[in-house]
Amino acid sequence: MATYIVTYDLSAPGRNYDDLYKRIKAYGTWAQITESSWAIVTDKTATSVRDNLGKSLDTNDKLFVGDLSRPYAWRGLGQRIGNWLAKNVK
Repeated sequence: MATYIVTYDLSAPGRNYDDLYKRIKAYGTWAQITESSWAIVTDKTATSVRDNLGKSLDTNDKLFVGDLSRPYAWRGLGQRIGNWLAKNVK
């Protein structure tokens, strides 16, 4: 299993991106790190995750999927996110 950071810039204000959020949450183990950054745990490749999530995006939206591993550092995210990271990031 891999832990990935997923970040995006959505270019269509007011557009409903619920399908994107459903796709992210479908990976099962996830945390919303910031408004447009999530961490997920999956056995899929980064390319597979990108392709899956990309189905919910417009052509001018931006998406990054990358490996999330130790060491990492954070500030201001709260204990819940800190606990999730400690449990799920190797």
